[in-house]
Amino acid sequence: MKLYDVYPLNAIEIVEGKGSYVYDDKGVEYLDLYGGHAVISIGHSNQYYVNALKTQLDKIGFYSNSILIPKQKQVADLLGEVANVEDYQLFLCNSGAEANENALKLASFYNGRKKVIAFSGAFHGRTSLAVVATDNPKIIAPVNESDNVIFLPYNDVQALEQAFASYGNEICAVILEPIQGVGGIIEASKEFALAIRELTKAHNSVFIADEVQSGYGRTGKFFALDHLDVKADIYSMAKGMGNGFPIGGIVVSDMFKPWHGQLGTTFGGNHLACTAALAVLQQIKQESMIENAKEIGEYLITNLKSLDKINQVRGKGLMIGIDLDPSLKDIRKNLLFEDHIFTGTASPNVIRLLPALNLTKEQADIFLSKFKARLNQ
Repeated sequence: MKLYDVYPLNAIEIVEGKGSYVYDDKGVEYLDLYGGHAVISIGHSNQYYVNALKTQLDKIGFYSNSILIPKQKQVADLLGEVANVEDYQLFLCNSGAEANENALKLASFYNGRKKVIAFSGAFHGRTSLAVVATDNPKIIAPVNESDNVIFLPYNDVQALEQAFASYGNEICAVILEPIQGVGGIIEASKEFALAIRELTKAHNSVFIADEVQSGYGRTGKFFALDHLDVKADIYSMAKGMGNGFPIGGIVVSDMFKPWHGQLGTTFGGNHLACTAALAVLQQIKQESMIENAKEIGEYLITNLKSLDKINQVRGKGLMIGIDLDPSLKDIRKNLLFEDHIFTGTASPNVIRLLPALNLTKEQADIFLSKFKARLNQ
């Protein structure tokens, strides 16, 4: 049987990881500044994390949500503390798309409406409802098509106000990435976020912050929306939550009232997933990783902005986009295959940096040195 060929692959086989480095089958060391799409939050093979998973697996790896799983409450309690959302509720699932799917479903249960406002450049996932709210018609199959989603320009307060004036009480929810990832590391303005907050409150709509990529301390605050001093009704999370173990979740305001059967999942919140999530939160807290993401991120952004030949540097903390001229389109490939540094990309020509939150200044300097040399070739 062949693999279903949907991924463009680099001809590299990674067999081991340690901290911010990964190693291929030939023993070549790579500096990982992409973390497997922002998933690796506390470093590859973090020993505390590995030991926690091994210990749990020796006891039990899985049972369903039909029984008590105390670690779910432990995750909720520590997440509430670290993220300053103690007065919210937690629902655990498996992925970012599933988190957004449940967030939109819960919003619709809440107010009985169907229309959703999303924004140009948005990426919310590939499942049925999440993909309709994603600004990429190429990945929306005919069976997914819907006229319930209204796309507006990102950061356009006037367009948002006009949409609420036109549709008013038909609007179920507004879903926003406070910093767009796939869209190119584009930041929401405070004015824009405040307008969403005020308009959704005024019309009994739901404000959903998609923090799947920007959350879990990546930007130097737990949620990227925290930079704008705005609170959402629902936050969706996933990527950095399990450091590679599949887990997602939504943090839900107490305005939502649960009932049995309202949401559900087979694998969400299982023993191993909660062990991974708990270990990640404990390491983030104990090792001051959010503070480190802020400090090293500022260092990288400041130094990158001093370089020539860069159109723009965007982002916060360790969620950084480097907007390059199309003539420099080969830099990312050369960084990978010649300098052995993993980075990401976003259209049309943006290099994305999404390393582990405990990236060191020395590792940042390695990247800056290699990247500067590439610019000057």
